Amino acid sequence: MSASTEHLRRRVAGARVVLWDFDGPICRLFAGHPADHVARAMVDWLAQNGLRGLLREEEIDPSDPHVLLRAVGSRSPESDLIAELEELLTKEELRATASAMPTAYADPLIRTWAAVGARLAVVTNNSPLAVRRYLDSRDLTGCFAPHIYGRTHQLHLLKPDPHSLNRALRAMGSRPEDALMIGDTPTDYDAAVRAGVRFVGYARYPQKEKCLRQAGAETVVTSLEPLLELVRDSSA
Repeated sequence: MSASTEHLRRRVAGARVVLWDFDGPICRLFAGHPADHVARAMVDWLAQNGLRGLLREEEIDPSDPHVLLRAVGSRSPESDLIAELEELLTKEELRATASAMPTAYADPLIRTWAAVGARLAVVTNNSPLAVRRYLDSRDLTGCFAPHIYGRTHQLHLLKPDPHSLNRALRAMGSRPEDALMIGDTPTDYDAAVRAGVRFVGYARYPQKEKCLRQAGAETVVTSLEPLLELVRDSSA
């Protein structure tokens, strides 16, 4: 066993609860319905409603509509505006589920972990409606339900706030030290640290890995296959 595999094994060992981020570790939600199209639709909606001035140019991140939503939410928290903009994003995410691409090895890893007795939850900044629709399409809902904790209108509670992780831990009766999170962004890592949960980063390409390691993540995999092998070996 290599040193990196042994390090991963120690990080995973004893995890009774596994908290999954959604977009990235489970699937590429915007694979066929690009995130930049979604961000553009949100900016257009703001402009049509005379609200474009709520955004600074540097706050428009075409790769992540949540950055835009959070920026608007910081200036108009818990308002009707936020409810409508969040609803627009939810509709776009639901539309994206039809062309979402499963992350390699995610489906068998989820099923295997559940089969060996781990309890699984989704903790995400995406809409829980989109998560459920995608999981239903892959026949994976039973591995997680009812533990799907996603975005609400309280945008200040999005990750890196650990709110969704803490909700999952409380609902599942788990101590933080018995849980593991799989995420693909620095905000996932920050939320795990704040919740006291172990973390394994998933990085599909080198820039993702660089960002995770710069944030402080020590354990990062570029494929979920090593995790699947470890879970299978532990049940043998």
